[in-house]
Amino acid sequence: MTCHSVQNPVNQIVQYAIFLNPLTQTTMEGQGLLYAIIIGAIAGWLAGEIKRGFGFGLIGNIIVGIVGALVGSWLFGALGVSLGAGVIGQIITAVIGALVVLVIVGLIRRA
Repeated sequence: MTCHSVQNPVNQIVQYAIFLNPLTQTTMEGQGLLYAIIIGAIAGWLAGEIKRGFGFGLIGNIIVGIVGALVGSWLFGALGVSLGAGVIGQIITAVIGALVVLVIVGLIRRA
């Protein structure tokens, strides 16, 4: 009889957002969440700097960065593109996804 572990849905989203392999992850859930927040903050801030006029403050940048990581990983996955497994690749993917999110937000604001 095999025993299957049940993961917290939030942890699954965090793993997806920051490209962690659930089979090799050895960190605690809180560390993965902290990692996602840090990557999100960096990505959101960079995207806000690249696309002037879209600074949302620390919390807003974290949210934009995490959503951007989700959008970027989905987009690159659909295209079959990988920017690498390192932190730099994760940040670049999240920044590109955050820029896509900011463009969509800009289009909605203008409408």
